[in-house]
Amino acid sequence: MLLYASDLDQTLIYSERSRGMDVDDRVMIPAEMVDGRVISHISIRALEQLREIAGSIPFVPVTTRVLELYHRIHIFREQVVPKYAITSNGAHILINGQVDREWHEQIMLDVRRQSAPPAEAISVFHRVSDPSWIIRESYWEETFFSVLVDREMMPDEQVMAILPELAQLGWGLSIQGRKVYLVPFPVSKNRAIEHVKCMAGADRVIASGDSLLDRGLLDYADEAIAPAHGELYRGFRNGELQGKYRFTARSGIRAAEDILQFVLDIMNREGIMNYERTES
Repeated sequence: MLLYASDLDQTLIYSERSRGMDVDDRVMIPAEMVDGRVISHISIRALEQLREIAGSIPFVPVTTRVLELYHRIHIFREQVVPKYAITSNGAHILINGQVDREWHEQIMLDVRRQSAPPAEAISVFHRVSDPSWIIRESYWEETFFSVLVDREMMPDEQVMAILPELAQLGWGLSIQGRKVYLVPFPVSKNRAIEHVKCMAGADRVIASGDSLLDRGLLDYADEAIAPAHGELYRGFRNGELQGKYRFTARSGIRAAEDILQFVLDIMNREGIMNYERTES
């Protein structure tokens, strides 16, 4: 059985900043709202495609968002309701909306055994950071850090230079748009999807994602695709990264449609479902 696992932000759903400036508002609908304000969108076509996929094979959202922020995405309560979801970069697995406590406890035990305390990891980052380009620093669910930054002012090379030292502490660092993430190694999307794959009884995984935090997920998958934007795309274009991923023809919110068509094509090829291909 096939299983489709996907990152969310800038892969399936898009903020005002990331959706693309030339996109007609009429082709998309809100995916997430806070106090009556739209935070992210999904294209109408992508939502139709996702419904079609989720009606035939397990669809698993896989996100770095913590539980609170994942639950804000109302389309996963009202439009496409997944049996399994992975949040907090793999620290949490939801089954029918309920946290798998046993999984989380095991992850946190491994973090304590295999990674240095969070204070040590963030202190390494603070040695190269400067208040002039840090907007906000957060420590989520006692698990990982996210730092909102001014990318124009942040010296990327200086920040990336601490990767080896963090690795010795059992921590990774990833720059995603305006955020820098520091995540302990035992917390990973690929580890969580391997567990969900077993629970769901799947034997093959299709995956999609746009960032370096998605790389393990895409490497684990049997078939993988990334949008033509984001960290992975830039890394492949400049020759810094290599892998088996395909990339979409389009960028921005329309990339989600290309990604989901890729999944539908695989399903159709394998006779899982018959569908009439619709070009946008």
